[in-house]
Amino acid sequence: MKSAHSAMAHPSPEKVPVKIFGSSEEASTFVAKEIAALIRSRQKQKKFCVLGLATGSTPTRVYAELIRMHRQEKLSFKNVYTFNLDEYYPMQPDALQSYVRFMHEYLFDHIDIPKKNIHMPDGTISRDKIPAFCNTYDKMIDELGGIDIQLLGIGRTGHIGFNEPGSSEKSTTRLITLDHITTMDAASDFFGEENVPKKALTMGVGTILKSRRIIMMAWGEGKAPIVQKAVEGIVTDQNPSSFLQLHSNTLVVLDEAASSELTKIKTPWLLDSLGHWSDKQIRKAVVWLCQKLGKPILKLTNNDYSEHGMGDIVTAFGSAYQVNIRIFNELQHTITGWPGGKPKADDSNRPERAKPFPKRVVIFSPHPDDDVISMGGTFLRLVDQGHEVHVAYQTSGNIAVFDDDVVRFADFVNDFSEQFGLAKMKSEQLFKNVLQSIKKKKPGQIDSPEVMMIKGLIRRGEAKAACRYVGIPEKNIHFLDMPFYETGLVKKKPLGETDIKIISDLLLKIKPHQIYAAGDLSDPHGTHRVCLSAIYKAIDRLKKNSWMKDCYVWLYRGAWQEWDIDQIEMAVPLSPEELLRKRRAIFKHQSQKDSALFPGTDAREFWVRAEDRNRATAKAYDQLGLAEYEAIEAFVRYKF
Repeated sequence: MKSAHSAMAHPSPEKVPVKIFGSSEEASTFVAKEIAALIRSRQKQKKFCVLGLATGSTPTRVYAELIRMHRQEKLSFKNVYTFNLDEYYPMQPDALQSYVRFMHEYLFDHIDIPKKNIHMPDGTISRDKIPAFCNTYDKMIDELGGIDIQLLGIGRTGHIGFNEPGSSEKSTTRLITLDHITTMDAASDFFGEENVPKKALTMGVGTILKSRRIIMMAWGEGKAPIVQKAVEGIVTDQNPSSFLQLHSNTLVVLDEAASSELTKIKTPWLLDSLGHWSDKQIRKAVVWLCQKLGKPILKLTNNDYSEHGMGDIVTAFGSAYQVNIRIFNELQHTITGWPGGKPKADDSNRPERAKPFPKRVVIFSPHPDDDVISMGGTFLRLVDQGHEVHVAYQTSGNIAVFDDDVVRFADFVNDFSEQFGLAKMKSEQLFKNVLQSIKKKKPGQIDSPEVMMIKGLIRRGEAKAACRYVGIPEKNIHFLDMPFYETGLVKKKPLGETDIKIISDLLLKIKPHQIYAAGDLSDPHGTHRVCLSAIYKAIDRLKKNSWMKDCYVWLYRGAWQEWDIDQIEMAVPLSPEELLRKRRAIFKHQSQKDSALFPGTDAREFWVRAEDRNRATAKAYDQLGLAEYEAIEAFVRYKF
């Protein structure tokens, strides 16, 4: 018999329609198809349509799909008018960070839209002319009959366009001052927060809400909390995205990661009886209940379950005790001090196989420090336990080095050459070239080839030092320098065939029994996501090989976020001494120490973040009633 609470259906807290897709690629294709359908429908009617367009990383795949439709399906844009949401102020249209440049590179230069149909905020006009420009901008939209489809992303402050907290529901196109969080988020694009413009021109909330159709998109775990507030929270000017609840034809389009904080995803049992509970749902629900009540697993009661919409679980298992024991054992079995498998041991309840031993292991690191930041303790453990460990640094990381470090190293080379009687003329000229190049460079400009090479060598040297400290031979260190990254800019090239082949060739050469890869997809520049995609594509091509059938793929996090307890499939405990060794390995990356060029929104140093997250994971296990450890590194298995 179901509890009264379990049997009751609770209304969904979502106040805006939401559509969730398995990936941002699928979601982007869906949005692009809706836009294309409108364009074609209006063409048949011999009418034009008006699109409101957004910038940033969120809509890029939508634009890529529209370009593909134009090229392969003859989708014409000759009947389309566009109005962009915003632009930094001041901003020259040819600047690297300009949204004018962005739109031309990502869309306009690749389709047949008439230039006169393109409208964008002007970051070059004088301050005294801004009010008149903004009034004209809104008037042009009205004269064309309003926007048919308005595309939106969402910022961590809840901003749509650049409408920061405090923006009025009826606000129109205007000049605004950017929130500190917004400038922090933009820091990577401008090579430092100090270079981000403090103001921007933006369509107002009122202008946006006049659109006939609004589609707001969000990808990744980092957007999940603000998406939940926009969709389920109260309407308030402190979260401008919440005003979308007042619009009768808004759709929120998400990938699975961005939807993770919605009630129907996070705690669906609070809305209605689930009927059939999957193993993952049971584990997730039990962990949630423990954390909500502040109880360890083995102390949960029948009433605890019934009062929180989880009576069905108790009914299915017979008692709370049976549920508790099952989940306790599941979590207990995730803990292992042998990440490569324990030889001559019963591995039936262990996350890793006992055989073969030792294993060949490949640790993929998107940047030359992610390995030790995210899984340094496990890295050390694998080496200490005798496995053949390889590290593959997927990118050079050359844009994430301060210019001061380049000058310091170039100066060192010059002095070094002088002291040892080496080719002094060449080193002197190199030093002069570096100084001149850096002096002339404007924020966001591409470094000279010499400067980029030095930055890459700095990161490479640090990675080698960390690997030497851990104890792996230099022949096991692989610098892949994947081409997609080597632009000299935060903006990267699309993942290409060469990138995937580099990964495939390395795996074919080593034939590993274990692969570790970064599943931490919230890095501000998106490199981790691209690097993981390359690994997935390589694995997909190689999975029919016999050696791949005996290969486990483990995903780590740590630099930007951590796995939730209910997701963890392997937990590697670290002693205080091992945590200290991990810290020392991280410290070998001196260019990222004290102040990283792209720190994201977390003010803590990377080693502090890593230790805090590792300790938090250990504490969470402890609070659930499991063994108390100093720290824990967590992994989730990718099953291909």
